Amino acid sequence: MFEQLRTEIVDGVRGPGSKLVERDLAVDLGVSRVPVRDALRRLGAEGLVVLRPRTWATVRTFSPKDVADLHEVRETMEERIFTLAARRHTPAGLAKLRAAVDDELGAARAGDAAVARRRAADFHEIATELAANDLLGEIARTLSSRMRWLLGQHDDLVTIAREHEALWAAVARRDVAAVSRLVAEHLGTSKRQYEARLAADQSA
Repeated sequence: MFEQLRTEIVDGVRGPGSKLVERDLAVDLGVSRVPVRDALRRLGAEGLVVLRPRTWATVRTFSPKDVADLHEVRETMEERIFTLAARRHTPAGLAKLRAAVDDELGAARAGDAAVARRRAADFHEIATELAANDLLGEIARTLSSRMRWLLGQHDDLVTIAREHEALWAAVARRDVAAVSRLVAEHLGTSKRQYEARLAADQSA
């Protein structure tokens, strides 16, 4: 239940400001209201919905300040995550990271935006696993829903996938200097793509 609603919000199926009513969701999904209520509470705690009195919530609308804050936190964490992944990855972990890149590239080239964006977010979460820092992983998990939303705010799917492929190669050869440079470039690309999407939405 939680995963389904989170995916629909991150994918944009339920857009910002959409009303989420316990009763209606329970009927649509064929479940009782209890798991719906629990899912909404969890989504509220993870920052994707705003809980309202009684039995409903709304999908969160991220303000420019919210997005700027997320970018700043991402900049702080990702360079450390990927450099640690470069130093500590295992063959199995590296293969898992490569599989995410391959899936992302395939989906991007096929024009399957939803899958490409999901696998792009998976790529970052797998890198966090490879970093093998329990505290860093715990912090990342508390932000995972909001970061998945942020990582979906791009439209040039192939460019993002290719940057992930380059990052994978640098991690694989344990080239920490290249990883740091590529992370900085990737963060710049993500920001520019978000700003381009925002400008397009505002002019529509």
